[in-house]
Amino acid sequence: MSPTGRSVALVALAALTAFVLPAEVAIGLVAVVVVAFTVDAWRVRRVPEVERMVAAEVVRGVPVPFAVTVAPRPLVKVDVRQPQTADLRITPSEGRGGIEGRLVAAMRGQHRLEPVVVRSTGPLGLGRWTHRVGDAVDLASHADLPGARRIAGAVRQGTFRDPGMRRGPLGLGTDFESVREYTPDDDIRHVNWLASERTGHPMVNQYREDTERDLWCLIDTGRLLSSPIGDRTRLDAALDAMAAVAAVADVVGDRVGAVVFDSEVRRVVKPRRANASALTRLLDDLQPSLVDSDYEGAFARVGSAKRSLVIVFTDLLDAAAAQPLLSAVPVLARRHAVLVASATDPDLTSAVVIRPSTARELAVAAVATEVLAERDLARTRLSATGAMVVDAPAERLATRCVSAYLRLKSTARI
Repeated sequence: MSPTGRSVALVALAALTAFVLPAEVAIGLVAVVVVAFTVDAWRVRRVPEVERMVAAEVVRGVPVPFAVTVAPRPLVKVDVRQPQTADLRITPSEGRGGIEGRLVAAMRGQHRLEPVVVRSTGPLGLGRWTHRVGDAVDLASHADLPGARRIAGAVRQGTFRDPGMRRGPLGLGTDFESVREYTPDDDIRHVNWLASERTGHPMVNQYREDTERDLWCLIDTGRLLSSPIGDRTRLDAALDAMAAVAAVADVVGDRVGAVVFDSEVRRVVKPRRANASALTRLLDDLQPSLVDSDYEGAFARVGSAKRSLVIVFTDLLDAAAAQPLLSAVPVLARRHAVLVASATDPDLTSAVVIRPSTARELAVAAVATEVLAERDLARTRLSATGAMVVDAPAERLATRCVSAYLRLKSTARI
């Protein structure tokens, strides 16, 4: 229970009347205000009925609806506030009579949403009562599973698109299965000219999809993955891409597992089928650490496994920083198909493209040009070791990794 500004002002005004009225009158006026305040506050002492509507699971960085409704009471003014944290942002977080807004989880993992704070003010506007209503609720924030499922659905339906990768309906393996009618997305090399001549319209060979292959996702959580890219870290971009690749692996019948490492191996998840959702949720708690990564130690965990596709999610900062990776990849590439995936920084690209108008912008452009040249050098050296390299903006890293994965499957590299 607490007084409002109106109560304080009335008490002060009643007290000031002592200078012009008898003291007994002033005391009586103060007493009247105090009694009115007490009665007014007492009328709103009951805990209000509150309903909070929010999803139990959200995707990092994706806004979801958030609402708090309070059962109306005659002549009672209600102010609602939802406490926020640095990891959970709600806009707006306060409202009169309720809240209708959006909630965004800034980080992956488990988050706690504290009870709603409701302040009820009595009909006279003199007294109010503040309640913390309900219990704290836990929210789980994941990598971009919905986006991963959309990509996987496009692959299943044959509508997946990415520059440099054209893919028709599933069935681009190496074992002949049947002949079917040509579609615009089919590879011209698969046209069956004899069947086309007999039927009078284009026909193509359908190949059985190669399945039961192993796919290892090696997640670097060292210092290189801690730098931000827009509203996410490089590790966030890597996990979004991993979720997409894992979802597509589920669609095409491959097994997917993961190795999490920085200066040492932190976690190993053996390849399994239909593992995308479970694997993504299992890695939600990963956060980057400020240590150098040991690629050789991580590669040793998969080096002796049967031939697989190994996707290394890391960062190609420059040739010097990539040297430990360059030294470790050749041994792995002798046995496995290796794909190195890295997210590019849009700020670097913008600094090079935009015409500088000041000395500072010119200096930034020069540094950005040098950094991009170093990345190109690291990418070239990695390609020379036998690895495929995907270096793409964070928002396109998932589709580019899926495209590379499907290309490797279609050419029987795995």
